[in-house]
Amino acid sequence: MSAQDIELDVLAVYSHPDDAELTAAGTLLKLKSLGYRTGVLDMTRGEMGTRGTPEGRAEEAREAARLMKLDVRLNLNQPDGHVWLNEDARRAMVRVIRTHRPRVILTAHWDDPHPDHAATARIVRESARLASMRRYDEEAGQGAVAMPALAHSVYSRLVVPSFIVDISEFVEEKFSAVRAHSSQFFDPNSTEPQTRISGEGFLRQLEHRMRYYGSLIGVAAGEAFYVREALNVHDPFELLTRPMNIYS
Repeated sequence: MSAQDIELDVLAVYSHPDDAELTAAGTLLKLKSLGYRTGVLDMTRGEMGTRGTPEGRAEEAREAARLMKLDVRLNLNQPDGHVWLNEDARRAMVRVIRTHRPRVILTAHWDDPHPDHAATARIVRESARLASMRRYDEEAGQGAVAMPALAHSVYSRLVVPSFIVDISEFVEEKFSAVRAHSSQFFDPNSTEPQTRISGEGFLRQLEHRMRYYGSLIGVAAGEAFYVREALNVHDPFELLTRPMNIYS
């Protein structure tokens, strides 16, 4: 079985080549350390980005994948800035889900202010269900799969996290993966236009955000996720007695 066909435990699906790193790299690194097979699917090549080129960003994504120890990194080649919930996007996503059979998908939240991110969340939600329907896209000859569990990265302050992953041991590795996308972030020698994320303080703000979420569970750093479906807890005692911040 080639890397392009490998079955995954966890697939992170985000819109642009640096989105998974910014929102879920710590979680992916932790899952890999626990022995799970992990992958990232970028919806677009980031070709609408103010900085960098699609070719350069693809190379950055490959290096970030190495740093995150991913089993596979894919690209769905949707049009950057024009990611829509349509049949072509759903069919393409279903085929990825059926090929790699992830048990868990991490993705953006539909309340994210970036339209590509919000559309990605909706495409993933619908495709995860359609992938379990035997007669959907029968012509591809893949067959139905069990619907994966979905968790959405929390961006909006209006969304209360369902759970926070302790990534304290993986902060440095996460930032190494983020910085692999060097065209997108602060570079005092760059002559390209400045964007919100290329400002000198952006990565510091990202760290503050991780530290804040970590503080909510009494650890050094965390990544927050929202789950719309009810969680099936096998051992509520183990869950409720983990060390956490007891102050509300």
